[in-house]
Amino acid sequence: MPRDATDQTSETNVILPDLLALTGATITPLRALLDTAKDCVRDLVVVDGRVSGAKVEAEQTASHGLAWLATYVEALAQMQVWAEKINAEGKFGDIEQLIHQIAFGEYLWQIYGGIPMNQGEVLRLQDIGLTQDQMRGLMEPAVQTLTQGGNTQAARLRLVALMQERSAEVTVGATGLDEELEMIRDQFRRYAVEKVEPFAHEWHLKDELIPMEIIDELAEMGVFGLTIPEEYGGFGLSKASMCVVSEELSRGYIGVGSLGTRSEIAAELILAGGTEEQKQKWLPALASAEKLPTAVFTEPNTGSDLGALRTRAVKDGDDYKVTGNKTWITHASRTHVMTMLARTDPDSTDYKGLSMFLAEKTPGDCEHPFPTDGMTGGEIEVLGYRGMKEYELAFDNFHVDGANLLGGEEGKGFKQLMETFESARIQTAARAVGVACSALDVAMQYAQDRKQFGKSLIEFPRVASKLAMMAVEIMITRQLTYFSAFEKDQGRRCDVEAGMAKLLGARVAWAAADNGLQIHGGNGFALEYKISRILCDARILNIFEGAGEIQAQVIARRIL
Repeated sequence: MPRDATDQTSETNVILPDLLALTGATITPLRALLDTAKDCVRDLVVVDGRVSGAKVEAEQTASHGLAWLATYVEALAQMQVWAEKINAEGKFGDIEQLIHQIAFGEYLWQIYGGIPMNQGEVLRLQDIGLTQDQMRGLMEPAVQTLTQGGNTQAARLRLVALMQERSAEVTVGATGLDEELEMIRDQFRRYAVEKVEPFAHEWHLKDELIPMEIIDELAEMGVFGLTIPEEYGGFGLSKASMCVVSEELSRGYIGVGSLGTRSEIAAELILAGGTEEQKQKWLPALASAEKLPTAVFTEPNTGSDLGALRTRAVKDGDDYKVTGNKTWITHASRTHVMTMLARTDPDSTDYKGLSMFLAEKTPGDCEHPFPTDGMTGGEIEVLGYRGMKEYELAFDNFHVDGANLLGGEEGKGFKQLMETFESARIQTAARAVGVACSALDVAMQYAQDRKQFGKSLIEFPRVASKLAMMAVEIMITRQLTYFSAFEKDQGRRCDVEAGMAKLLGARVAWAAADNGLQIHGGNGFALEYKISRILCDARILNIFEGAGEIQAQVIARRIL
């Protein structure tokens, strides 16, 4: 059981008494506030009894703000689930209690005073349409106690003092995962420390592809077949296991953490929409990394508007000829198969005319990146996320075998892609947690080593407070991410939960990287320091797999 404040010394007397009861008492008023907020936004966006897409777009501040409010409420609810679970297991120690207390203290205050949707946009409850009377639902004693005494400087400094007693290789706070998942975490953390972290910064600075040796080793460790069913050559493990793997590899380098996500998305597409023959052909090859995939969806000038894609696939006997342009294609050169979205109905102008293909290609190298006939490409130079490289591709009568039309039926491509978005966004959230952990790792070490005015940086309260909030928000995002993965593993629809994890995770990773660089001061702006790379890597997380604005729009539409 958590220790009462009276059992602690004056030095550590910063944990609120009856903490679990206090935090638990906030969940009901929070959910009531969210219900009121939904009603307010519905009044703005419902026309003739139905949510109007045009109205949701016109009222973006309110609708997106609702998505952020819902994300905060779910995040705190999952923190409560985590705290109660580890408390029952006897693992709710001082670090965990402080993380839990600070999380509630800070996020409750943000809900009442303003939720940062990004650095320049703060959502306030009146923006959603709530009146002062409706906001008074938060004036519960437990909420007031936590907002006043939860996230104090004393609590943050005590948390950082305890963090310094832990090894740098240990995750800050008990994660709440079972023994098998923790064993997986330990395995991939050790691998990242030995084989990834020492080399990642050089790969980034030289803009090099991740060595094939790393891919081969990850294949031997089962990364590419982790969630593929055993009958198709995989391990048949949970989405939660993939989260842990993605998190720890991304903690080493986001490019390495994203390698497995390529195969995860391709396998999900084939499992959900492929024929049995396609599953038998492709899934074992993906699981073993005999075939490396890349996703070829986005086009110039379309971005997130996938329904407006113009690349066309024209029937040529039993096969297809593809013509068009694609952009922001990750790891395009040395892969063997492209999950490609193209328009098979030339008369269509929306998503209904799109089909998905498993388009085969010959892997390229640095001198000849795209040796396959009918296909050319050029590299897009980027700030970060460099280890797989980004490309623009052009197709001119590119041949695709008719047997590689996913599911053997035209016009299903958009629906097939939508079925993968849950897994893709869960994995992106996990990668965000890993990047945030990486920022905390290097910032913590620097703050301990760097001396200014006769003492270590970590002894200055604002530096320590930055580190504390990194640890707290990492745990909040981690629990929201695991929750979405557990929902997916139970076969329940979790597009909202996955979207929330991705939405929050992207902001948390960027904040951690930005604050980590601030702790480094001028050195953080120097390319030789790892934090400069981590900042660049973190920035992409709020853009790919659904930009933050698109993510909020999707969440709002669903919860309304």
